Amino acid sequence: MPYTAKNYSNLLGVPGFSDTLLNNHFTLYQGYVTNTNKLMEQLGAMLKEGKQGTPEFAELKRRFGWEFNGMRLHELYFANLGGDGDPAKAPTLVKKLAAQFGSFDAWATDFKATAAMRGIGWVILYEDIEAGVFCNQWINEHDVGHIVDGNPLLIIDVFEHAFMIDYGLKRADYIASFMKNLKWEVVEQRSV
Repeated sequence: MPYTAKNYSNLLGVPGFSDTLLNNHFTLYQGYVTNTNKLMEQLGAMLKEGKQGTPEFAELKRRFGWEFNGMRLHELYFANLGGDGDPAKAPTLVKKLAAQFGSFDAWATDFKATAAMRGIGWVILYEDIEAGVFCNQWINEHDVGHIVDGNPLLIIDVFEHAFMIDYGLKRADYIASFMKNLKWEVVEQRSV
């Protein structure tokens, strides 16, 4: 069954994110959905034709992780935007983060510092499902650097397309706007 791009037009008008930036970002996301569906179709056809041992099959399998994760990471990113940035709406999570990092502010400092690192990619607040430990993890590419058994709670896109139209090289200003527009209740609901 093919994937369908979700509608995030409710984010239009969010402070700190121009409609131009968001519409461009939505179009990029829709491309990941389209490409995920195309790859599923191509891989299925190659399997039926007995071409699973070919270099082409292998490359499409590798590419699938990039496209699928690009789709899912954008969905998680958009879904945790559009709020008022009030962490009090995630009291249980805030308490857990404060306990591990010494304070919620210490966790936030680590998250923002990770997002401000040079390079392109994503930053994800993961919850280790087995141990209940939290980690702010840099993901260099959609499909590289994910933590096994890590539950993604909070996702920020730090590829240039996520901020350059509005912020140019001022990534810290983008990160500040992102934090001010978080839907902490959504982030907390993702926690196990």
